[in-house]
Amino acid sequence: MLTRALEVYFGAALQPHWSRIRAVVGNDIDLRTRTLLDGGTQALLNGLYPLARWDSPVLEVDYPVRRDLRLEGRGLLLVPSFFCWRRPTALADPALPPVLVYPVAKAPLDVARATGDGVVRLLGRTRAAILADVARRDGRTSSDVAEAVGIAPASVSYQMGVLRAGGLVDSHRAGKYVLHAATALGLRLLDAS
Repeated sequence: MLTRALEVYFGAALQPHWSRIRAVVGNDIDLRTRTLLDGGTQALLNGLYPLARWDSPVLEVDYPVRRDLRLEGRGLLLVPSFFCWRRPTALADPALPPVLVYPVAKAPLDVARATGDGVVRLLGRTRAAILADVARRDGRTSSDVAEAVGIAPASVSYQMGVLRAGGLVDSHRAGKYVLHAATALGLRLLDAS
C-alpha cells in the first residue's frame, strides 16, 4: 500500500514538474563537476559559498546548530537537492559515511519571460518565444508549444533541437510523448532579459 501511495503522490505532485527538477539538479551537478575539474577540491568547496565556507582544513556550514563532523579520511559526499531550502543539512549519524545535502539554485517559473529585446536578438523571435513558453509551463509537448507559439510542429522540433544543443532546454520521453522544460541556464537567460 505504501508503494502504491508513493506512486500516486509522485504522479500527482512531482511528475508534472519532474523534467524541470531533473534539469535544475543536473545543471548544478554539471557546474560542480566543471569547477572540480578546472580548480580542484578547494575550488569546489569554495563554490558552495554562501551555504558553506572552506577554511582549510575546516568546511564551515551554515547550519542551525553547532556541531563538528570529523571526516577521518572518509571523504564527503555532496548531494544537490531541489527540495532542500535555505540551508544545507548533514546526516546526523557519525557512523554513516559523511553526506552534505545542499539546496540547488532555483528560479521561479513566473520570472521566466522573453519580453526583453536582448533574448530576441540573441535567439531570434521564434526560439525566444519557444523558450519562454517552455519555461512558463513544465512538461510541454512539441504540439503544445506549436499551438501556443503559432508555428508548425515540425518547426518546433527543429527549434527545440537547437535550444537543447545550446543547453537551454531539456527533453525526455514520458510514454508516447516527449516533454520539454527550460534548464536553469534557459531560465537565467530569460530572467536576465
